[in-house]
Amino acid sequence: MTESPHKAVDFIRNKAAEFGKAKSKRVFLEEFRKSKKALLMKDALLKGIEAANAQEREAYANPEYEELLQGLAEAIEKEETLKWLMTAASLKVEIWRSEEATNRVQDKAHQ
Repeated sequence: MTESPHKAVDFIRNKAAEFGKAKSKRVFLEEFRKSKKALLMKDALLKGIEAANAQEREAYANPEYEELLQGLAEAIEKEETLKWLMTAASLKVEIWRSEEATNRVQDKAHQ
């Protein structure tokens, strides 16, 4: 293994807060999407669109809603990237453990 397991653990520790922030942002945007839809439907109602399905159509077509979805996509991308980088670092530690166990077995066999 070319990279120390300590560096892998350090990476996980150092990225934990960033991962937490990314996940928090994603969850917030998922929940805010519901509020934004309701606000946009209310705006449509104030413009005289009374049918709920027409209000919903207006909300989904609104550029503000599209912008929110773009932000959500970016938040998901960041969270998933960090999650998989941290998973890879964790796997490096597991590989190191396995290699160390194999080395111990080989050392005993050669004694």
